[in-house]
This record gives sequence, C-alpha cells and structure tokens, in this order.
Amino acid sequence: MSNFPKRWPAKNPDILQLYSMATPNGQKVGIMLEETGLPYEAHLINIMNDDQFDEDYLKLNPNNKIPAIIDPNGPGGERIAMMESGAILMYLAEKTGKFLPTDPAKRWETLQWVFFQAAHVGPMFGQFGHFYKFAADKTTDSYGVDRYTGESKRILGVLEQRLKDQAWIMGDELTIADMAIAPWVKALDFYEGHEALDTDSYNNVMQYCERFYARPAVEKGSQVCQPNR
Repeated sequence: MSNFPKRWPAKNPDILQLYSMATPNGQKVGIMLEETGLPYEAHLINIMNDDQFDEDYLKLNPNNKIPAIIDPNGPGGERIAMMESGAILMYLAEKTGKFLPTDPAKRWETLQWVFFQAAHVGPMFGQFGHFYKFAADKTTDSYGVDRYTGESKRILGVLEQRLKDQAWIMGDELTIADMAIAPWVKALDFYEGHEALDTDSYNNVMQYCERFYARPAVEKGSQVCQPNR
C-alpha cells in the first residue's frame, strides 16, 4: 500500500497519523495522544458517510472500524500501522512509557481492565444504546433492550465496586484502563440512558467519569475528529 491513504494525505508525514472519529472508541486514542503529548496529525473518518469503507482505509483497518494509526517511527524506527483501540492504547503506552505501570503485577492488572472494557463495557453499552435509542421502534418485543439494560447495570455494578474509595481504576494512578473505560461511561449521555440504567445509584462511576472529563487533555482529546470540525 502507499505510505498514507490517498484521501487523507499527511501534511507532516514524520509524525503519527490518527484516523478516527470522536466516538467512544475514537476518543480513547485522541485522549491518550493529548495526555502523552505525542505529536500527531488527525484525520476524520466520518463513519456516518461510510468513510471507513474507503479502499485505502480498509488497508489500515480491514474490519472497517475506527480508529487506526500509522506511526512512521514505530519499533526499530520502522513504519507501523495499527487498528483496534485497545491495542493502540497499549502500543502508545509502551512507546511513551506513560499510563501503564512498570511493575509487572500492576501492568497485568491494568491490562485486564483494558480487556474488560473491550469484552464487556463497550459491547454491552453499545448494544444497550442501539436497542434503547436507535431500535426502539424497530423491534417487536422488549427482549433486546431488557437484556442489554440488565447487562449494562451489572457492568456498572462491577465498576462501582472497583471505584470504591479510589479515584481511578488502578487507584491513584491514571492509566490506559481509564482511557478505555471512561469514554464508554460518557457515551450513556449520548444514548440518553441514565434514567433507564438508574445511573444515580452508581455514584462512584458517575463521579469518576466527571473527574476524568474535567482533565484539560481529556476534554481536548475527546473533541479530536469531531464531524462538525
């Protein structure tokens, strides 16, 4: 493939290139880049306009999802292209030496929460949003919304317990686990799902999300690749 997608040419090809949109998964990487201070160039992949099916973009992410990155300064100084937001977070943490504990036990504990987000928080919250907000008039029964409402509440309960008496998923240390999880909690605003999920009863989680988005770098990173920009 060419070095960069033709439709989204790099103005500065010597720095990391981000291809994304400010969805929960897209926000993860924008936030990580702002928090680390790593130079990057952002390109909007507007999934509402099917940009993710562009031939060149599919060479970056054959799963036609966002985000993806190209780092011209990857391992060994070689170019690397990556997909999957969780893997990108791990890569950027290793590259910068930030937001992933160096202690082996803490490192693995952090990574398990990244995988918890990828396997549970994102898929279940996303399905809740789909059935609750977008498919409410497209189904003949309440099975879908009931199932994913219940599962989302269960996951919120797991997070509520984890965040008891601590600021972040890993205690006092902000990590990529928070950058993975918090954007999906914030997505409940977009899904207009707080009442249905009774989020007032998950006070630790809601305060955690507010605390995360009060960070200037988080606020800036969450706006990267907004469609109206």
